[in-house]
This record gives sequence, C-alpha cells and structure tokens, in this order.
Amino acid sequence: MRVIMTGGGTGGHIYPAVAIADEIRRRDENAEILFVGAEIGMEGKLVPKSGYDIKLLPVEGFERGRILCNLNVVQNLVKSNIRVKKILKDFSPDVVIGTGGYASVPAIKNAQKMGIPTYIHEQNAFPGVSNKMQEKGATKVFLGFEEGSKHFKYPEKHVVAGNPVRADFIEADRDAARAELGFKPDDFVLLAFGGSQGAGRINRAMIKVIETFNGVENFKICLGTGKHYYDVILNELEENGIKPKENIMIMEYINDMPKQLAASDLVVSRSGALTVAEVTVCGVPAIFIPSPNVSGNHQYFNAKAVEENGGAVIIEEKDLDNDQLVKTILKLKNDPEVLKDMSVKSKACGLPDSAKRICDSVFETYKK
Repeated sequence: MRVIMTGGGTGGHIYPAVAIADEIRRRDENAEILFVGAEIGMEGKLVPKSGYDIKLLPVEGFERGRILCNLNVVQNLVKSNIRVKKILKDFSPDVVIGTGGYASVPAIKNAQKMGIPTYIHEQNAFPGVSNKMQEKGATKVFLGFEEGSKHFKYPEKHVVAGNPVRADFIEADRDAARAELGFKPDDFVLLAFGGSQGAGRINRAMIKVIETFNGVENFKICLGTGKHYYDVILNELEENGIKPKENIMIMEYINDMPKQLAASDLVVSRSGALTVAEVTVCGVPAIFIPSPNVSGNHQYFNAKAVEENGGAVIIEEKDLDNDQLVKTILKLKNDPEVLKDMSVKSKACGLPDSAKRICDSVFETYKK
C-alpha cells in the first residue's frame, strides 16, 4: 500500500498522523508512506524524527481581517496546489489520509479531484473549517469525539474512532516512569503544561501554585512552559522573590510526555484534542483550562466530554483565579478516593485502539 499522510501546523495534527502511519506500517511492513505538510509548521522537524519522509508546501492559514496578508496566502496556496499535484502524480498513492489543519487542504482536495480515495480525521468535538470543507469528497470521516458528528453533513461517512496516540502513552507504566523520573512512591506529582507552544495564562497561574508548594515535602511540580515563555516565567519568579526548590521542575518543553503523564497524580493543562486523548489514555485526573482563542470554542467541548464522565474538572479562563486554582489542587490532593475515581473515569474516556479503528476502516474500504 502507498499512503500519503497530510496535516500539520501543530502537534495536535501531526502526532495523530504519525500514530496512524505507525499502525499502517505495523500491519504492512512494505507500506510506503509519505507525509505532506507545511513549511511553517512543526511537521518539518517532528515527522523525520518519527522515521518518515516528508514533502513541505508553502501553504499558510488565512488570517481573518487581514486582507493584504491573505493575498500572500492565496499566492502560496496556488504554489502549493501546483507542487502537490506533482507529488501525487509522482508518488501515486493508493489512499490519502488527512488529520486536519491548513496543511492538509492542498493534498486532500487535489487527491479528491484526481479520484484518489481520501480519509479525514477530525480530532476536536467542534470540527475545523478545513475538515468540514473536505467531508463531501471523503470516503470516511473519523471523529475524535462523537459530539463532532452533528457539525458535519454526511453522518453515513462518520466513524467514531477517538484520537490516535503514540504507543508510548498506551504502554507507559506508572511505577517504572516514577522510578525513572526520580519520584518516590508516596510523592504527589502535579504536571502542568499548555500544549506544544505553551500557554501564558496557565504559566502565570502556576506561579502562585509554585509559591504555595515550593519546598513542600512529597509534593512535586513539573511545569512545561513552552519555549517562548520559559525565560518570562523564570524572570517573574525571580521578581516575586520565589527561588524554586528541588521539588519544582521547570522546562521549556516536555520531551518525555508519556513518562511524565504516567507518573502524574494530577494534570493542569489546556484541552486540545491530542492532550485530552493522551491524558485519558493514561488515566490521569485533570484540571482542564480550555483556550478561549480557538474556533468554535472547541477546547471547552473537548474538556466537557471528559468532565461529564467524571474524569476532569473544567476552569474556564475567564473564571481562572490563581488562589482558586491552588484550592482546587489542594482539595483533590487531599482526597485520594476522589482522585482514584477520577482516574478510572478518565481512563474510560480514552480509546487506546483509535489508530487500529481507523486502519480497520481504511483497509476494509480500500480493499473494496
């Protein structure tokens, strides 16, 4: 089988594509897989690290209200369409699978025009514009959340598959992860992050959390700030007279997320689709703080799907109070039975076989 995977911009589109590609390769070791993404996205770095070849296009996302900027976007879209037509012709894929974002549009739309079977995966409970545009010509639409179906037009194409995560998350062992990361069995481990790019509001809220629990025995805090916020947070801590003790770990980027999640007792994070999938597959209770700056407020609906099942607490950013966050963390920490129950219910929301479900459908319909 020859497969083109397309999508990107952020890790939320890239990592599911890699997980699907890994499952295809597991089933067919002779499968030829090529990724197509955007020059300005993260895929140019992340995909080769995962062992796949990638072709990059100058495609960009449209910016609302900025007409002059969008003229350049249109020019780059034309260039991308020309380039991707040659890629499709030269590689001659049997199927094209898109995982969303502006990076997926040229490959999916041109493949559909050429009669190549296409499949799209929508990670969020509220779908993105690009996937809604591509639904009509797609063979199947894979949904990360069942709630997403009502925002599309062709329910007969829909398959609720969940969001694929890498095998490292599914296979991660809590005791082994804690031992490797240097945590004791009785440590309470709080993991906080704002996605691959970081989140300024979460970082600022965590300053109060760090101040409160700095130096507290058996209480570990791991904060992934994001590259752009790392120095900012260190400076703010210094300006507030806070010198982090040994129980506080502050990192630009969390490179070993499967181990960090497996080792954690509680997570404070945004609720992008991939984050929610990884957190629930690992069965970690969460305090989700959805980003308000996303289309359709989709992060809120992602988090709501877990909260309604008892696996998470939602604090909307407009309601985020630093002292209240500390109280919520402390309340959960001091009630192990509630945390245990949340862990079970969080894990029940995860679908560790998501990549398998997607590939089952792709292989079945492709063979037909």
